[in-house]
Amino acid sequence: MQKIKTKTLTTLGLLIALEIVLNRFLSINAWNIKIGFSFVPVVVAAILYGPLAAGVVGALSDFLGAILFPIGAYFPGFTLTAFLTGCVFGLFLHQKQSVPNTLFAVLINQLVLSLLLNSYWISVLYGSPYGPLLVTRSFQCAILLVVQFVCIQLISRTISRVARRSAA
Repeated sequence: MQKIKTKTLTTLGLLIALEIVLNRFLSINAWNIKIGFSFVPVVVAAILYGPLAAGVVGALSDFLGAILFPIGAYFPGFTLTAFLTGCVFGLFLHQKQSVPNTLFAVLINQLVLSLLLNSYWISVLYGSPYGPLLVTRSFQCAILLVVQFVCIQLISRTISRVARRSAA
């Protein structure tokens, strides 16, 4: 079993803290819609460390954010979605950032995990009908598709530049 380096653990801890702040304090929230940049720390973890690390960053930040700064009742379904989101980003973006990979990662996360799965969790949690919920949440997903794609392209280019400078 591979040991986790102190630098890696510290970086992941900082990414978890940053995700909590972006998610809980710097997002636009309604009961069924959330727009923000809390995906950025998960994407950075995915690019640098892979699917498992990104999944852990997503899941731990969701759990800790819900416990420390509750918005509503804690629901483990959202933590599962956060873990899967990190895993999907890691599978598509770790060591192979390209336009198609970014597009597939964002499409899977927004259409399958956010629109379908999170809408289902909201439906279960609040008892609201699933169909109309999909319609209202599709607006959020359409906006975040574009925002995430552009941001991930910028993030991956920035990380590549920083990696080249530190290697030189």
